Amino acid sequence: MSPAFDLIVIGAGPAGCRAALAASRHGVSVLLIDEAAAAGGQVHRAPAGGLVLKLDEDGAKGDELRRRIAQSAITLRFGCRVWSVASGFRVDVAGHGGHEAFTAPRLIAATGAYERVVPFPGWTLPGVIGLAAATILIKSQGMLPGRRIVLAGCGPLLLLVASKVLAAGGEIAAIADLSGPADWLATLPRVLRRPGLAMRGAGWAVTIGRARVPVHFRHGVRAATGPDRVERVEIGPVDRSGAPAAGNTISLAADTLAVGHGLVPGAEIPRLLRADMIFDRRRGGWVPQVDELGRTSLPGLYAVGDGAGIEGAEPALLAGELAGLTAARDAGRISAATYEHEVAKPSRGRASYAPFADAMADLMALRPEQVAGIPAEAVVCRCEDVTRAEIENAAAAGARDVNQMKHFTRCGMGPCQGRMCGDVAAELLAQSRKVPRHAVGYWTGRPPLRPVPLADLVGSFDYADIPIPTPAPL
Repeated sequence: MSPAFDLIVIGAGPAGCRAALAASRHGVSVLLIDEAAAAGGQVHRAPAGGLVLKLDEDGAKGDELRRRIAQSAITLRFGCRVWSVASGFRVDVAGHGGHEAFTAPRLIAATGAYERVVPFPGWTLPGVIGLAAATILIKSQGMLPGRRIVLAGCGPLLLLVASKVLAAGGEIAAIADLSGPADWLATLPRVLRRPGLAMRGAGWAVTIGRARVPVHFRHGVRAATGPDRVERVEIGPVDRSGAPAAGNTISLAADTLAVGHGLVPGAEIPRLLRADMIFDRRRGGWVPQVDELGRTSLPGLYAVGDGAGIEGAEPALLAGELAGLTAARDAGRISAATYEHEVAKPSRGRASYAPFADAMADLMALRPEQVAGIPAEAVVCRCEDVTRAEIENAAAAGARDVNQMKHFTRCGMGPCQGRMCGDVAAELLAQSRKVPRHAVGYWTGRPPLRPVPLADLVGSFDYADIPIPTPAPL
């Protein structure tokens, strides 16, 4: 067992870094763990080793965050995968150096989110990637996801990815947005509460307009086709709820389809530890029940950032600050007066972001009618090739919640452990049973939280390291 710490922070995105820094400056011994090779998370992702890329605003903020982390007293474990978290907050980590285990009386889960894709025929073809995956390629590798790209989905990520593709010299065949102009306009009163962010989004829209990219509002992907990879993308009209609507479809030649239908909180650690969870469609689905300071129902466990509900990067930073300060206060490292003074500003700041965050979350929330339009033969769980029809058959056979459906179909048993399919599969089960979404529950958390290569658990261990006892005398 490795040395114990006062606080372990899992996830080195905006929320996790800010939490670790806030706690560390008050004398809390902090361990910060992340799978990536450097801090920053998805928003402030660092370029891959050896690459020197032109920095945008996100890249500059990421460099500053990484500088502050490097100059702090925080103990770092990057390039490591957390595969189990147990009560008492024992954290098991696998990396190139082998297995390590750490303990702390307090744990902050800042595990971010993963993107949701509502299935359609052909979504498993090579050349179909997520919108967030496209940003990873551009930010960390300095490369485009394809030569001729169709972007589809909903929410601000569509505009962000389009602007980055165009800035990198890419060709966008078309953008298919589930929302309509009226949906975007309806967000304005809340969006304008944060004029800086509003202007940034407006800049993305201007970039798209200047490039004369065809934008098809109230359109969604009907299918991606090609013998071995994507060659054409068919899009068609949808109604206000996201359901397929009557009208002409459009067939687009493309070698890449980047698609995303919002984000799902990465709340595996609170689920694994059996913290209280609530269903909040606006916040992305099942999220840990937390107070305004990030405390969950389990003493010593905090959840912040998009892993505690989709809010965005700026609110995540402030939520991380609040949780780090609260962990330090709970550890007895800050006086009550100092604590009240230091949490006041981030508390006000986070509250000021709430209208903007709600507006963007509403655009990205899962649309039940879109899920209802998934064809019966479409694969929902790509790890286990489980189709919509098989999920509905499981419901007809008596599966009452997602864990029973998992037993009946193997949906969610693959390497992703339901991260890619769980949200949509649960929606389908609820619709099949004609019950509210929360009634079908969520996957039971189990280790390993992520697939772990055996070599990462073994590390440099060799047969020569096996102790061989002296033979007993005959």
